[in-house]
Amino acid sequence: MQNTVFIKAQEIAEELGVSKAMAYRMIRDWNEQLKAKGYTTVTGRVSRQYYKEQVYGLAAGKEAEHAGV
Repeated sequence: MQNTVFIKAQEIAEELGVSKAMAYRMIRDWNEQLKAKGYTTVTGRVSRQYYKEQVYGLAAGKEAEHAGV
């Protein structure tokens, strides 16, 4: 499901090898950060781009360079 704008807790849990509860906590924290920056968020989901930036340190322009990550 790489073509969706948002990533769900289940996918984060599987990708990072953490519990679903931990994935939801991560999403909640990231959404709070995004809200503080003035972005609209969706409960239980986080922007796939923001997820990659937080977990892998990928900036929007660098994603293509690190596609294998």
